[in-house]
Amino acid sequence: MEWRDEGILISARRHGEGSSIIEVLTREHGRHAGVVRGGGSRKMTPVLQPGAKLILDWSARLEEHIGSFRVDPLPGRTAYILADRGALAALGAITALLSACLPEREAHPALYLRSLDLLDALGVAADWPQRYAVWELALLSELGFGLDLSCCAASGATEDLVWVSPKSGRAVSRTAGAPWAERLLALPAFLRDGWAVGERARRADLEAALELTGWFLEARIAPTLHREKLPDARARAVEAILRIP
Repeated sequence: MEWRDEGILISARRHGEGSSIIEVLTREHGRHAGVVRGGGSRKMTPVLQPGAKLILDWSARLEEHIGSFRVDPLPGRTAYILADRGALAALGAITALLSACLPEREAHPALYLRSLDLLDALGVAADWPQRYAVWELALLSELGFGLDLSCCAASGATEDLVWVSPKSGRAVSRTAGAPWAERLLALPAFLRDGWAVGERARRADLEAALELTGWFLEARIAPTLHREKLPDARARAVEAILRIP
């Protein structure tokens, strides 16, 4: 069995004396692990860093085996991420959530492309914090827990949607939701309507967006995970993002 694909490195750990076991998110083959012979060498260690973009050749005698990878690096912007504490924390959350939440060997091409876009923006684009929040929204959708922000759950209205119901995951208008405002989650405008590229959202809107996505990640995704909790890297990323001036 063998295939060739492109992917994002999620994690790498030493295996034996000179090899590494890596986990990647690939475009056509989903989250996939394999052994890289010589992956622990001085030459390969700088290549096998989380967030790196790679060309991957995987082979194994049987499909269910872990198999082995041959890897070649693709151009990326990892240096910009390493120089930005907030971006580095976001990278840690992205790779941790992909590893913990995605089923193994199940393709998610749309999420792969969105992840690439986000990685290219980290530490470079001024609007990367809201791109991160939108990425979490996309992750929920890929896992079958997407939010419906198209119209009000109570009235069907499409204007002035300012809340989300924590029960249904549907938007609620200001008028319809007013009596239950304390029980609803705030819906920042940029999650609903988008934003001008390169324009950073207000801190209050970022905080509301991350609280919204975080609530559904905790309520819908965390119970399905091994330890029934989100990776700690997610909380560190939120803290770092909200510290950005």
